[in-house]
Amino acid sequence: MKKYLAEMVGTMVLVLMGCGVAVSLGCNIGDNASVVGTALAFGLSVVAMAYAIGGISGCHINPAITLGVWLSKRMSGKDAAMYMLFQVIGAFIGSAILWVLTSNSPEVAGTGANSIQEGVSLCAGLVAEIVFTFVFVLVVLGTTDSEKGAGKLAGLAIGLTLVLVHLVCIRYTGTSVNPARSIAPAVFQGGEALCQLWVFIVGPFVGAALSALVWKCLSCKCACEK
Repeated sequence: MKKYLAEMVGTMVLVLMGCGVAVSLGCNIGDNASVVGTALAFGLSVVAMAYAIGGISGCHINPAITLGVWLSKRMSGKDAAMYMLFQVIGAFIGSAILWVLTSNSPEVAGTGANSIQEGVSLCAGLVAEIVFTFVFVLVVLGTTDSEKGAGKLAGLAIGLTLVLVHLVCIRYTGTSVNPARSIAPAVFQGGEALCQLWVFIVGPFVGAALSALVWKCLSCKCACEK
């Protein structure tokens, strides 16, 4: 049970800090400082939680990562399902806190829900979420591999990769690459955020599945290598 609770707390922190900074800075693609600040907030949240709860749960705090780990046969189906459940619960707690903090403030509004940016089609947004989740989860699988991984530096590598992904992808979708991070804020925000939510669930899951497949090919030991 401890590992499930750790995932809940970790995801709560990610959503509260990452989306909280996005809301506080009024993140938009016309303001480079707010984009950089938001990207750093999500990446640093992952780094912090990786070293805080990584030894308990592995610090997935993202259903897409959990799917990739499960498909890589590093965890059971039961654990994967429970991880995802508690990640979503944690995201709702983080969003609820953010909603309480901002609901009566005229200067800030919303909960940092993802949305397809102006001039970007739904198809392009879906492709962006697939591609950038693929990159992110591939880094996670590679750096945490028991034989080929980065050891204690994995958390830093993963966090910095999330910063990079946000810097590129915010222009297109606001950057999800994490269904839990998108579900809770969209429910609180409603409207268009809920209508587009499927993009931020389907895209990350497809990207994670592809990354698991590619990592399996990259990490397998061929007969000629033995």
